Amino acid sequence: MKRGFYTIMAAQFFSSLADNALFVAAVELLRSGGQAEWQRAALVPMFALFYVILAPFVGAFADAVPKGKVMFYSNTIKVVGCFMMLFGVHPLLAYAVVGLGAAAYSPAKYGILTELLPPSQLVKANGWIEGLTIGSIILGVVLGGQLMGKAISPHLMAIDIPMLSTGIDTPAEAAIATVVVFYLIAALFNLYIPRTVAPLQPLLGAIDLVRDFSQCNARLWADKLGQISLATTTLFWGVSGNLRYIVLAWAAAALGYTTTQASSLVGVVAIGTAFGAILASMVMRLDQATKVIPLGIAMGLLVIAMNFIGNVWVAAPFLIVLGALGGFLVVPMNALLQHRGHNLMGAGRSIAVQNFNEQACILGLGAFYTGMTRFGVSAFAAITVFGVVVAGVMWLIGRWHQRNTVEHRVEVDRLLAIARSDPGH
Repeated sequence: MKRGFYTIMAAQFFSSLADNALFVAAVELLRSGGQAEWQRAALVPMFALFYVILAPFVGAFADAVPKGKVMFYSNTIKVVGCFMMLFGVHPLLAYAVVGLGAAAYSPAKYGILTELLPPSQLVKANGWIEGLTIGSIILGVVLGGQLMGKAISPHLMAIDIPMLSTGIDTPAEAAIATVVVFYLIAALFNLYIPRTVAPLQPLLGAIDLVRDFSQCNARLWADKLGQISLATTTLFWGVSGNLRYIVLAWAAAALGYTTTQASSLVGVVAIGTAFGAILASMVMRLDQATKVIPLGIAMGLLVIAMNFIGNVWVAAPFLIVLGALGGFLVVPMNALLQHRGHNLMGAGRSIAVQNFNEQACILGLGAFYTGMTRFGVSAFAAITVFGVVVAGVMWLIGRWHQRNTVEHRVEVDRLLAIARSDPGH
């Protein structure tokens, strides 16, 4: 691997670590500030907001500016969002600004790999990036909790800068200030990402970008395998994006946990996801991807089953199983989606379409869960309704695929044959 790849990995690790630590700190900032639970739940859809709004534009921007600079600008925006939280701006608005930085960061992170590395190293490079991201998620949520714990937060709050009043008076604020340091480290690495020889692309007009993006989105949803894989991965990431907060809310209600204690359980789910993903990569073939649809139904039912657990020794292995089901589900479906997207429109556009749909689902499900808590639905009841919706939608996706198989058998068989014969995917 080229040296620049390791610089990208370091930048991605610290940026993702800070993202996940900040989420836990923002939840605690709202809780300790006496804000209603629905506002804490709303952090998830607020983060996804700019992913959806800017979906037609961020990819084009990443192609028009050196990607190392795009990543630097993105981390700078995240730092601005953190300072907004520290200087009294409502955490939901400030967290949306952090989401703006993340939305711009994503296409540059993946796009630079294709510019820097030869095709023969792309699978290996993506494997390293995804593995590192999962690791940073686990460490990030645990770090966010521990920064506010009794062992660390007193030392952070005792830091005194001569002739400067920081206004940092709570463990959550001290944690957010520490997260800024990790974003700055990531930004420093961004400055050393090499400029590739790939030519910069001119920015099209906004109307042309929206039109092209809409056409690509419609093309993927019209494909008989693309629509199933896109629907499944969209729902999975919608669930996973909201599961971070759901686990925190459930642990508080069922186990009496603080935010610091509950953050460790979020990391446990990520461990299970990593295990399931590795197992799926070893045993599943691309043309078998649609066989994992029933696992999505099982995920929804397991979310409901969380309500019957009141012991951490049961909760930990249960959450590992829940995460493993998700990991085993998403890997073959994601591979099938990338395969169909590559054949239909090229990898870059298909990733943009995939990101838009997944973040829109996170936004929609997050708003749905937030709405339930806003109107006084208990955490247990909200989790039950959430699980029923997930299981029901996955059942509908399964029926959709069965109908495609019956009504469009020739086309489905042809597409599966292409998947079987394409060793590159």
